Amino acid sequence: MADRIEIKGIKSFGYHGVFESENIAGQDFFVDIAFELDLSRASVTDDVSDTVNYAEIIDLVVEEVTGDRVALIEKLAARIADRIKNSYSQIVTVSVTVHKPQAPVKAQVRDISVTINR
Repeated sequence: MADRIEIKGIKSFGYHGVFESENIAGQDFFVDIAFELDLSRASVTDDVSDTVNYAEIIDLVVEEVTGDRVALIEKLAARIADRIKNSYSQIVTVSVTVHKPQAPVKAQVRDISVTINR
């Protein structure tokens, strides 16, 4: 199967991190989602019920980023991936990348991210 949907750059504010300062101040997180599913029916019917609703998936991501705090973006990415897989049976594979561009590291970096595949 080669059908793929991608949603890039979902921005949400959260309080995730190892350091207490991250849990107090919070920061922006960006999430990219890519998933594979059979889109042959949707490509013929032009009916949203034959695919997945992008808005619902975006809302799910925002709920997770703004929800319960975690120390590691690895856990956040896995939580998002698992919830998508459990919520949408038609999705065969999902890839979730969580970007943390304001991670508190000593060197200047453009981005730090983690990708989880399910």
